[in-house]
Amino acid sequence: MTKYAAFLRGVNVGGINLKMAELATALADAGFANVRTILASGNVLLESSAGAAAVRKKAEATLREKFGYDAWVLAYDIDTVRAIVDAYPFEREVEGYQSYVTFVADKAALAALGEGAGPEERISRGKGVVYWQVPKGGTLDSTIGKTMGKPRYKSSTTTRNLRTLAKVLR
Repeated sequence: MTKYAAFLRGVNVGGINLKMAELATALADAGFANVRTILASGNVLLESSAGAAAVRKKAEATLREKFGYDAWVLAYDIDTVRAIVDAYPFEREVEGYQSYVTFVADKAALAALGEGAGPEERISRGKGVVYWQVPKGGTLDSTIGKTMGKPRYKSSTTTRNLRTLAKVLR
């Protein structure tokens, strides 16, 4: 069994409200083992003998069936998440800034998101991710934030704060 972090896009922000206990039960009922949610923003630890792509597909299908919404999930084995966090290229704690990792499942989207940061933003592409630092309070109004909000990116991206990822990795 492999331990995975599954990141749900848009849960408990932007209109899709799920109770984490119900989410955990639905995924356990779908056959995932040792399901545990982290915070109330769509972060799930689980175990499966399937590969990451199959975990993603099964989790999305389960959420669509159980909760009736167009679910998007990105799944990574926990060692990959740790390597991504360890590779964060900017100073992690900068006064007045938020430090993020945007997970990207689509290579074309990754290329588009890794370009064109605003004057106060820092971005750097990594393997399957965009590392991003933006002034606090400016996430949604930033160049990258506006780009990620476009429908084209909803099914293949999700963003997590470095502090959230640290909790996932505990």
